[in-house]
Amino acid sequence: MKQTGFTTTQVHADRKCNSPQDGAVHTASTNSVLFEYKDAQSIVDVFQGKKAGHVYSRSSSGAVTALANQVNLLEKGVGAVCFATGMGALSSTFFSLFKSGDHLIVSQYLFGNTRSLMNTLADMGIQISFVDVTALQSIKEAYQPNTRAVFTETVANPVTQVADIQAIGRYCKERQILLLVDNTMTPPPVFNAQKAGASLIICSLTKYVGGHGNALGGAVIDTGQFDWRQFDNIKPAYQVDDVSQWGLTQIKKKGLRDMGATLAPEAAHKLAVGMETMGLRIPRSCENAKHLATFLDNHPKVDRVYYPGLADHPQHFIAREQMESGYGAILSVDLVNKIDPIAFLNQLELVICATHLGDNRTLALPVASTIFHESGEQERQKMGISDTMIRISVGIEDIDDIIADFAQALDAF
Repeated sequence: MKQTGFTTTQVHADRKCNSPQDGAVHTASTNSVLFEYKDAQSIVDVFQGKKAGHVYSRSSSGAVTALANQVNLLEKGVGAVCFATGMGALSSTFFSLFKSGDHLIVSQYLFGNTRSLMNTLADMGIQISFVDVTALQSIKEAYQPNTRAVFTETVANPVTQVADIQAIGRYCKERQILLLVDNTMTPPPVFNAQKAGASLIICSLTKYVGGHGNALGGAVIDTGQFDWRQFDNIKPAYQVDDVSQWGLTQIKKKGLRDMGATLAPEAAHKLAVGMETMGLRIPRSCENAKHLATFLDNHPKVDRVYYPGLADHPQHFIAREQMESGYGAILSVDLVNKIDPIAFLNQLELVICATHLGDNRTLALPVASTIFHESGEQERQKMGISDTMIRISVGIEDIDDIIADFAQALDAF
């Protein structure tokens, strides 16, 4: 019997992909830093990539490799590497693949931490062009002979601009350049980044994959869509027999061995267990978000709601074409001018004021004064972030309770 259902696949992924010992359904979380080899030639062969194995847990361990196999299955890739955090995955990828003199076309709507990373790359001689990724023409106009890649998030955080990834993917294939997609906000089953043409998928496992706010992690997945022989930055030492693994091999060697962005086995175990319920958690959060966005959109004390599932969202039709299951579970709102966002958040009773997203619990925070404070007012205006904006990550609670909490908070003003 072939098992094809999303949740069925995720629930059984660990035991099917990794064959845990002693009949366990989860791979053991082994905490050893070092690994013994009875035959010295074996450790030589592993070091030289002639055979699979673990030599030092900074580079690999059983639990982390098992998680990578599951993440790869989730995104239908040809391989994956896991890291300590989502930012670890991002920085390892960019520092491993690009060098001074390269040019990157990047979304102008990037999340604050990621935008800061782009500025760091610029300081090191990598040229960065920030563009409107909702319009393919802006990417075409930014293209240069030294352009190596386009990088975007699927849905921007927090204003929810939706990148036209299918069009961007076709263009990148035509130009033979990489398309790097941060799929954190819309992981499967919401969005299929491989189908849309992404070369590499980068994500924070901390968010929707883990789902429980109890472990940090990140991952890079190669979709198999890009021919690495077209990419001059792969060093000869990492041009292994399987061309599809060239990029991941260099990212793994640089990001884990050299930079040490290593995921701990205990965190890998928690994230792997969290993955099992993605097919239940994410659709529930997306449906809740749709109902909450509709309620807030019709409330007189809310000036504007930013959510791709609303018909008046600027990229609603792009989202409707690209998303396979819902529109994500992140939305942002601008309150009417007389309502102070801090006072409003203090009025909420069920919703938690916290900087996180993709959790089982509904979370909210004031955007301009927290996660985008360092960006400055001018940059925030370019990104569409108002001083009163509140970002909401919708959880899996009963929707009537979520709406009731927002209703009572709004009624207080």
